Amino acid sequence: MKLTVATCQFGVCDDIEANAKRIRRQMHAAKQRGAQVVHFGEAALSGYAGVDFRSFRGFDWQTLRTCSEDIAALAAELGVWVLLGSAHPLGARTKPHNCMYVIDDQGTLVDRYDKMFCAGNRAGTKGDLAHYSPGEHYCVFEIRGVRCGVLICHDYRYPELYREYKRRGVELMFHAYHTGNNPPDRLAMMRAQVGEAHHGLNRGTTLPEITMPATMHAAAASSHVWISCSNSSAPYSCWPAFMMRADGVMVGRLRRHQPGVLVTTVDTRARLYDSTRDWRDRAMRGIHHSGTLVRSARSRNREAF
Repeated sequence: MKLTVATCQFGVCDDIEANAKRIRRQMHAAKQRGAQVVHFGEAALSGYAGVDFRSFRGFDWQTLRTCSEDIAALAAELGVWVLLGSAHPLGARTKPHNCMYVIDDQGTLVDRYDKMFCAGNRAGTKGDLAHYSPGEHYCVFEIRGVRCGVLICHDYRYPELYREYKRRGVELMFHAYHTGNNPPDRLAMMRAQVGEAHHGLNRGTTLPEITMPATMHAAAASSHVWISCSNSSAPYSCWPAFMMRADGVMVGRLRRHQPGVLVTTVDTRARLYDSTRDWRDRAMRGIHHSGTLVRSARSRNREAF
């Protein structure tokens, strides 16, 4: 099946209405270029707590809801699906979810993915967990016959999530990131983590630059899924939005620090290289070998040459 996907980036900020304006503009641009689904980054509408703004104290939830409804209405007007990164309120005494709203081409909210692995310590006082409550729901849905799933940013560190989505028949993953708006002191810290001596050996000078795209190459190839990787382009952004083909090949990429819309035709029936096709299902069932095992004393004796 074929599906035309727009993978988007813009400079996400703490102004909900400004974010909404950029989202609507990119929805129009994506529609004009033939997109059937428009994918935005993590916290694209709300802004990212702890990065774009200090905390949710005094946050304007009513404006967020109004802008969300306006975007859903525009999705219906344009006839496109929208994957919208935002925050989902849970009440005054409960931290919200870091979420991705799934809005269909009729403007209906059909599901919501809540980031399962929010970064932070076990006490919940650092990173995402200082601001957000984790979720536990695998978000699986179909768009024009293509089975889709959703993950958000730090979820990339857990290959078990990709395997579970594969087990559920997912062919296209929408993986939303926010690696933008890094101030100079944080950027210096991230570069120090890598070590200056290693900068020239890697494709990037920070861990997000090095590990996030690399993990998407591996996730696509090992589970044979297409992956749309959206991001924020607010400087300093660690990498630009891109699309990964199911064989682990990057087939499109935007420019860093520049707003843009990357349009890709996903073809889930394309004959792409998949070296693990014959044995992946066994590995997922816990059978960790290919072929037929031999019954041999020489095989069992591991202390002899």
